[in-house]
Amino acid sequence: MATNNQNPSSSLRFLYRTTIGRIILKPLTCRPISKLGGTFFSSKMSTRMIKGFIEKNNIDMSQFENREFKSYNDFFTRKLRDGAREIDMSPDALISPCDSRLTAYKIDDRLRFYIKGRKYSLREFLGGDKIATEFSGGLCLVFRLCVDDYHRYCYFDSGKSLKRRYIKGKFHTVQPIALERYNYYHENAREYEVIKTENFGLAVQSEVGALMVGKIVNHNLPSFKRGDEKGYFEFGGSTIVVLLKSGKATLRDDIVKASQKFEETRVKFGEKIGQSERKFADEQQ
Repeated sequence: MATNNQNPSSSLRFLYRTTIGRIILKPLTCRPISKLGGTFFSSKMSTRMIKGFIEKNNIDMSQFENREFKSYNDFFTRKLRDGAREIDMSPDALISPCDSRLTAYKIDDRLRFYIKGRKYSLREFLGGDKIATEFSGGLCLVFRLCVDDYHRYCYFDSGKSLKRRYIKGKFHTVQPIALERYNYYHENAREYEVIKTENFGLAVQSEVGALMVGKIVNHNLPSFKRGDEKGYFEFGGSTIVVLLKSGKATLRDDIVKASQKFEETRVKFGEKIGQSERKFADEQQ
């Protein structure tokens, strides 16, 4: 999987590489302080950050609703204008639930997949849930969102919700320097939903938060259609994980080849990234 090659800022070097910095870091990562940071990003004062962020990240604002933003979080969770993304509604199409960088893994007992620079078994990621065994031989799709990505996400297929679980954690930075000495991923909050889909069977769709994201905001729909908004992330880098059972989907060749080299593939909200095994089998006949 590709790593983040950006050089850490001097403030991050101080926080993570010095004793005094780590003493300061401890209260900064506690929930009340994180909540305070989230409050700032939801305030009118934070709007002054928007223009510089757009320019620095070359964001094409013509893709989004044209309106005045009330806060940085309001900007960060902005909605696409109608028609800005085309959702592939073909029943056999497997779509990306978000704008992101995608890496795919085959699920087996040896799988240790990467999120925020660390590796985990599937059962660890699901907080010990035994349902992990049902996905042996299937696919683990890791969608890594960057700060310049669209931070709303959808359901990848129509279906209904069977179970939701929120795993409480401490919000923490996801920049690589934070991973040099500690496994901070285990402190990140995450939420996963077990869903029964129309075209891909039993699946899991999960969201992971980061420092001062403050919230993974899910709508908790009992049933849904492909492309329906599942939720959104507030400020911060984030990740979505989709689990599919064995024999349910075949991915695009470019995604498979890139993932075999631990490289990411840039994908967009609603874009076709694969197809059902049923469709694949029909095409081989």
